[in-house]
Amino acid sequence: MPNGTAQILSERPSPAELRSMLGANLRTLSTQAVSISALCRELGINRTQFNRYLAGESFPRPDVLHRICSYFQVDARILLEPVDSIETATSGPLQHPAVEEYLGSSTSSISEDEFPSGFYRFARRSFLDDDSYLQGLIYVFRKDGFTFMRGFEAKDAMKQQALPTDPATREFRGVVLRQDDGVATLVSRKGVATASFNYLARVPSFENNFWVGYATRTVRENVAGRRIDRLVAEHLGREMTRVMPVARSAGFCNADDLVPYLQNLLKVGQPFN
Repeated sequence: MPNGTAQILSERPSPAELRSMLGANLRTLSTQAVSISALCRELGINRTQFNRYLAGESFPRPDVLHRICSYFQVDARILLEPVDSIETATSGPLQHPAVEEYLGSSTSSISEDEFPSGFYRFARRSFLDDDSYLQGLIYVFRKDGFTFMRGFEAKDAMKQQALPTDPATREFRGVVLRQDDGVATLVSRKGVATASFNYLARVPSFENNFWVGYATRTVRENVAGRRIDRLVAEHLGREMTRVMPVARSAGFCNADDLVPYLQNLLKVGQPFN
């Protein structure tokens, strides 16, 4: 399994990690209370049980967790992040008053039906080599009401640009924006000043799980290679029997190595208009 894919698959926290983070956050939040006993009375939670939450030994039922979050005016991120580092969901440039009415709603109104979470196989022609195609995995996920994506550049693609091939340098992330007839993504590697803009629209198919559009890169006109070409994405869900073969074949390939349906959607041999 490629290092980048293993990192995506191992991202889910264990139950012990969830209990530990919740306990640490509850200890921080409880300092606002007059006493633990008074807090338990207000929450309607048994003191002994609450102490187990504080110690990270037990986990509350969903209704009790909702009661705790409502009382402290926080959300379910207290399971994943230190409470002191949690920012409001309205922070960030896309939610700034200067552009909120223009861009803000596009980041938080994407339903699972429109663009499901999970793994996607993507494929496009290489920007640098007309005879090569690139395929790999991206992972789409929701957090704080927004839709994001992450993945890893192919090692060969990094080598072509004389860049390091370690997972941290290869990783890219992006935000997904809702469009009238599809989705757009703004993607970049960590700390890199260049980015890519991608557009995808759903293609009617038997399983309704293909999207087609284009990918662009933000480089000058006189830089070698193309700046735009077709892009295809296939939703794989989270079934490892479907994800792992794609992970193993990630990287550059010939057009004949692509599955026939991807070849058709990419219109192999036809110029992009």
